[in-house]
Amino acid sequence: MKWKWLVLLLSVGVFLLGACQSKQAVKEGLPVVEKPLTRTESLLHTVVQISIYHENQEEVLEEGLAYVKEMERLLSTNLEGSDIYRINHAAGKEAVKVDSRTFELIEQALVMGEKSKGRFDISIGAINNLWRIGSEDARKPSDQEIKEALPRVHYKDVQLDKKNQTVAVKEGMVLELGAISKGYIADGLKALFASKGITTAIINLGGNVVVMGSSPAHKEGWKVGVQDPDEVRGTVVGSVYVTDGSVVTSGIYERYLEVDGVIYHHILNPATGYPVENNISGVTVFTKTSTQGDALSTTLFLLGIDEGRNFIDQLEDVEAVFIDKERGVHLSKGLKGRFELSNKEYHLVNDE
Repeated sequence: MKWKWLVLLLSVGVFLLGACQSKQAVKEGLPVVEKPLTRTESLLHTVVQISIYHENQEEVLEEGLAYVKEMERLLSTNLEGSDIYRINHAAGKEAVKVDSRTFELIEQALVMGEKSKGRFDISIGAINNLWRIGSEDARKPSDQEIKEALPRVHYKDVQLDKKNQTVAVKEGMVLELGAISKGYIADGLKALFASKGITTAIINLGGNVVVMGSSPAHKEGWKVGVQDPDEVRGTVVGSVYVTDGSVVTSGIYERYLEVDGVIYHHILNPATGYPVENNISGVTVFTKTSTQGDALSTTLFLLGIDEGRNFIDQLEDVEAVFIDKERGVHLSKGLKGRFELSNKEYHLVNDE
């Protein structure tokens, strides 16, 4: 039995092909520079890297890192005293008053649960705790264990009281916000930076990437590489230029458990309690907000390529790249003509 955790599944490549300045940044007295102020820290159980393309922004960068730490203390599943920890330990007993940001995130997660018809479900914790894929004590649970846990997985059983900002769950339920919390924190960082006049930055929370503004080096924007799901971080399939948006990637080899020669990946189906089975090996989602992209990257795995693309094509300002297990690359409508395939081991699938 073994497990593997690839810390990042998305690389951001910024190619200096010509300089340009952000007019708004200059207007506000924050000239854009090509060499960013960058900090890298181990937070949120991953590698967090923040780059600000303005001079003399050390104080703002420190404030941003403090914000990430504060949100981790609120949203961590295992940190004693966090909002999520208190909700889970009060399951079946009482409603728990939480921070307004925690309430907002759970509210957004339940909306995604409804839109995805339960494929995205933050009450998956009872199942996640059985598998524990990504930890040293990962194991394959018995069919009976899964059968007993499934009735405790249902997002509609999460009760919110907006007036009192409380959250209540039924006995045995376990909330797990790992599939959406990094996106929410990334959006919060973007809002914080914007409030300080920052217009040009890269926020990378372990593969949840938000780019602010346009690249100081290229008029088309930031050149974002779509990670090869079969390889280590930094190996890409192709790229897309992105301006002022979010990019989130999920893959079945990000975290997995191998038992008796069978690989079980970490993306679990709330309906069955087992890893989702289809032809997807990786999904990269392009959105305006990282919260939405985070939730969608999981949802699309559950939907599969065909249904997932149909789902994406009905949403505004959302695009996706699906990579199948035969190394085929499937694009949503808005990425056709924009996605540049660079890895000869892969091929574009003609889905017209």
